[in-house]
Amino acid sequence: MLLLIDVGNSNIVFGVYKDQKIAGTFRLTSNVTRTSDELGLNAWAYFHRFGLDPREVEDVIICSVVPGIMHALTNAIIKYFDRVPIVVNEHVFPSLNYPEGVDYSGLGADRSVACMAAVEKYGAPLIALDFGTATTLDAIDEGGCYRGGCILAGVQISVNALFQRTAQLPQIELAVPPTFMGMDTVSQIQIGGLLGYIGSIEYLIRNTKAELQNGDKAKVVATGGLARLVAENTSVIDVVDGGLILGGLVSIYDKYKKSR
Repeated sequence: MLLLIDVGNSNIVFGVYKDQKIAGTFRLTSNVTRTSDELGLNAWAYFHRFGLDPREVEDVIICSVVPGIMHALTNAIIKYFDRVPIVVNEHVFPSLNYPEGVDYSGLGADRSVACMAAVEKYGAPLIALDFGTATTLDAIDEGGCYRGGCILAGVQISVNALFQRTAQLPQIELAVPPTFMGMDTVSQIQIGGLLGYIGSIEYLIRNTKAELQNGDKAKVVATGGLARLVAENTSVIDVVDGGLILGGLVSIYDKYKKSR
């Protein structure tokens, strides 16, 4: 049994890989004040919820963009699973090609994993989108080489900023309004926040395809918490794959074990 852990800015996604498939997933908030006992005990509880024995975990692999939680998380894995975790970009690197002379060390581990997994699963050229706390777009050319990307504020951050930085605008639910001309404040924020955000994604994809060689052939693959909501309201996304990063961690782990 393999424990997969994807640490994002808002949530930690745990995946249990058993018998060549994901046997269960669960989430905890990425709170950097959590202790190793909180993380370890919560993980054990979820294992029992799925009828799994945590003592059967043979290895653990982690992909993280939150350095502040890694000390507690690593100690939790050692204490409660008796395993030293494999950490992406520390012990093992995704097999993603980069242009010669480009410093890719600043590219988030989650983005590297998502790009590698998307190319392995869907081929290239490809555009990978991750709708998390921040939204990232990454482009891969037809030779499987990383060609760049961009980062923009996630829709929830943008909407929350309106609530936090204005005197009278309310906090709203993320929902698709029925029209582009709202008649009240809530629907107008939803139009600007969500539909305007989707418009910016369409613009970025269109121009990325224009810059990418043979970009018109690029498949657009989306993952992350809001991927399905966005995809349901635009025609520019070809595939929604919520398990892209966890699947990529399985692939990285397999290659890592074969290399040793």
